[in-house]
Amino acid sequence: MRGIAGCNNPSGLAMKIIECVPNFSEGCNQATIVAIARVFESFPAVRLLDFSGDADHNRSVYTFLGRADDVLEAALAASGRALELIDMCFQEGVHPRLGAVDVVPFVPLAAATMEDAIEIAHHFGRELHERFGVPVYFYGEAALVDQRRELAYVRRGGYEALEEKMSIPEGAPDIGQPLFNERCGATAVGARMPLVAYNINLASNDLLLARKIAGRIREKNGGLKSVRAIGVMLKSRNIAQVSMNLVNYQETPLKPVFDLVKLLASEHGVEILESELIGLAPEGVFAGTTPEYLQLKDFDVDRLLETHIKNFAP
Repeated sequence: MRGIAGCNNPSGLAMKIIECVPNFSEGCNQATIVAIARVFESFPAVRLLDFSGDADHNRSVYTFLGRADDVLEAALAASGRALELIDMCFQEGVHPRLGAVDVVPFVPLAAATMEDAIEIAHHFGRELHERFGVPVYFYGEAALVDQRRELAYVRRGGYEALEEKMSIPEGAPDIGQPLFNERCGATAVGARMPLVAYNINLASNDLLLARKIAGRIREKNGGLKSVRAIGVMLKSRNIAQVSMNLVNYQETPLKPVFDLVKLLASEHGVEILESELIGLAPEGVFAGTTPEYLQLKDFDVDRLLETHIKNFAP
């Protein structure tokens, strides 16, 4: 794999590119998933790189990039469409979530800085509330409250606990009144460095084992640095999954994660069925390994973030 070649504008000055990876709470209704994608595609100055929906998680993830102003408007338009189509009163899924527009992170790429990502995150949060009335919590580098830097803290209890959470001062949103809207829920908006969403499917339907492995590997339990993990059941396939976020792939790339999950599963006589990336990933996450070693399904170079940064021209 080749490293990043850089991304320049016609004047020769390094271009500021912002990546946005919104997660919406719909993974079953293909018409809704595609309708949201069409919104991104209607903005010629941004590039939709990837989108997918997962019926078990009942969640769809979109990856797009562009210049800050263009990314802001595309993200707001797509969020508005999602709010029209998704009703949290009827939403169920195994993935933690706060609302219809669940989480919207902004990521600095090329010459963009974290300060650029924080600025657009705050702007997006204000506009999301002003246009659609959605309560907003800021997380990651955009957090206004130190405890809210961790997305897991912001999303603790999920949608089901949101009304009670909003009833106490420390649970009030950063933007908007602490009033529960059962249709839309709330949205977490953040700024962060590239995150790798990575799942390992076990050749077993033992949910307790998946949860045990997740507990062993997650950082807060003394496991791997920068790894967040949960165990879930994929009912559509009758298999258990260890679902992870690698929040700093330079500290912990894919190989040590895969190796530890494989070891822990083998202690119970269970093999790895396959692993998968959700969205795109930086090529550095493959340090010391290959997609074949990781039993990574449906992988090609278009899943590398660098492929798209190099070729991006607004």
